[in-house]
Amino acid sequence: MKVKQIIDLIKGTVVSGTENLEYTVEMAFASDLMSDVLTVKTDNLLLLTGLVNIQAIRTAEMSDINCVVFVRNKKVTEEMIRIAKENRITIIQSPYSMFKVSGILFNAGIKPVF
Repeated sequence: MKVKQIIDLIKGTVVSGTENLEYTVEMAFASDLMSDVLTVKTDNLLLLTGLVNIQAIRTAEMSDINCVVFVRNKKVTEEMIRIAKENRITIIQSPYSMFKVSGILFNAGIKPVF
């Protein structure tokens, strides 16, 4: 599924990385524990998190994750946006809970990691 389709489904707002809207996502991983994210080794992964700090962007960078969705209407900082732009990471903010976003994406055909 294309990132631009995901944005529509989850009522998302793109904060950074509009150049990646045609990127294809096959799987999603939802976590606020970045140590858990670091254990996931798969391509075309979307990260869902409510952890709004620089570690979330750094973890995405280290894990080669090109798209991060921040749930629960969490707002990212300017520093997070700057680092995401440097690493070509798309940041999306969604007003929905992590549970709701996960369900929407699962029903739309995005596969879970586990």
